[in-house]
Amino acid sequence: MTLTPGVDAPTWPAEFAARYRAAGHWRGETVGGVLRARAAAHPDRIALVDPAPERRTWTYRRLDERADRLAAGFLARGIGRGDRVVVQLPNVGEFFEVVLALFRIGALPVFALPAHRETEVAYFCSFTEAVAYVVPDTHAGFDHRELATRVRERTPGLRHVFVAGDPGGHTPLSEVPCDPAGPLPDGPEPHELAFLQLSGGTTGVPKLIPRTHDDYLYSVRGSNEICGVDAGTRFLVALPAAHNFPMSSPGWLGVLYAGGTSVLCPTPDPATAFPLVERERITMTGLVPPLALLWTEAAAGTPCDLSGLELVLVGGAKYSAEAARRLEPALGCRLMQVFGMAEGLVNYTRLDDDPETVVTTQGRPISPDDEIRVVDDAGQDVPDGGSGHLLTRGPYTIRGYWRAPEHNARAFTEDGFYRTGDLVRRTPTGHLVVEGRAKDQINRGGEKIAPEEIENIVLAHPSVHDVSVVAVADAYLGERSLAYVILRRGAEPLKPAAVKRFVRERGVAAYKVPDLVEFVDAFPQTGVGKVSKKQLRSSAEQH
Repeated sequence: MTLTPGVDAPTWPAEFAARYRAAGHWRGETVGGVLRARAAAHPDRIALVDPAPERRTWTYRRLDERADRLAAGFLARGIGRGDRVVVQLPNVGEFFEVVLALFRIGALPVFALPAHRETEVAYFCSFTEAVAYVVPDTHAGFDHRELATRVRERTPGLRHVFVAGDPGGHTPLSEVPCDPAGPLPDGPEPHELAFLQLSGGTTGVPKLIPRTHDDYLYSVRGSNEICGVDAGTRFLVALPAAHNFPMSSPGWLGVLYAGGTSVLCPTPDPATAFPLVERERITMTGLVPPLALLWTEAAAGTPCDLSGLELVLVGGAKYSAEAARRLEPALGCRLMQVFGMAEGLVNYTRLDDDPETVVTTQGRPISPDDEIRVVDDAGQDVPDGGSGHLLTRGPYTIRGYWRAPEHNARAFTEDGFYRTGDLVRRTPTGHLVVEGRAKDQINRGGEKIAPEEIENIVLAHPSVHDVSVVAVADAYLGERSLAYVILRRGAEPLKPAAVKRFVRERGVAAYKVPDLVEFVDAFPQTGVGKVSKKQLRSSAEQH
């Protein structure tokens, strides 16, 4: 499927691209090429472990061969360079085989999360003009084959559905691989797109983030250097593998780049993860703050030996200093805070930072060519120590979203800085402290919720006159969602459970269902008559 460079996905101006290549940031590598090189260098080293339900392992040679055979099978079914394929697989070995095969032939994975449902997946397939959709048979009690059937009915352009496991009327993924008739066609160029990732977004329509092989692999190499990833690293993929954080910061892709071993964790709770940490001799993992808190509390009572764990990275949402101080003593390892975004910029505290910096800041950028601006509401730079809006550009921060010219005009400055929507202050050492979000967005334990999307769903209920969804502080998740609802005059009374059920039945991810519902007679208003979300958030603080 033909892509138009610079139109489908805005790219870096030529002078910036030349600068990044001259600096050695962009080295002309592709993900498929990296796997090939590692398989040649150490073919018998274990690349991947999938422990459930029975322990399976992939050496680098086997992973490379599986990627080739699956790539050949995709090509035989007409899936090729530039085609989009929505991948919605949990933490299983097939996820890696699929995405590495797609990388190799230049088809673009579109990373859906296991929690996404019909509304989200149908949009991803339609908007990207996806030709294929890859799902598990069931996961966490949910039948993805039925979901795939409904999605295919809504998106006629979707030619293939591949199922890992019992196909249930679709094509079994196991039947796709075939022996290549000869050398595979030339794969993508390093400057071309590698995949499309989902933005958190503040509206009901997620934006798609286009990442190239060159820019993404630079962030991976930089992450590896900062985190000390090498061939001896054994990384537990505790979060969903399709998330940017567990994929590249440094994530399973960083570990693959270094020739280490990634171990898949089916669910990240301590009862599942701690035995894996002991049995698989895990040295490193990444967690969101709610999980870090759960692990911290559970460590004292576990019979598992966690002594091999050397480094835990915590990111995805603001990690409170109080919680951060408790992690190292509880788990017996080092803490590194991570603050980044799928659009690009990633910040880390460093292994040689003093303890107070590690627990009170969210780190400093990977690259010397990460340009950071902290500005006030008028766009003027504020001095270090002052709070403001974070703007950034650099060698691995995108210059625009996929096919979103109107949004790009708002999200990026004329000179290419990305408006992140984060409120931060910068310390004299260059570390950033995250102080909140300027955008109307809820960060529920690392999962981003667009209030507008949920408001539009609730408004469809015949008894609802108006609704406003805001964040409410939560000690465990960071933020939960609270829906303030005004009922229609004379409507049948509703209970909170009915509102939640209505949202759930509209086919959205479970984390988007309001945690709390409160019925009110009216909303506070601003001086110009608009709903004052600021006052609603203030009221929500009482919950």
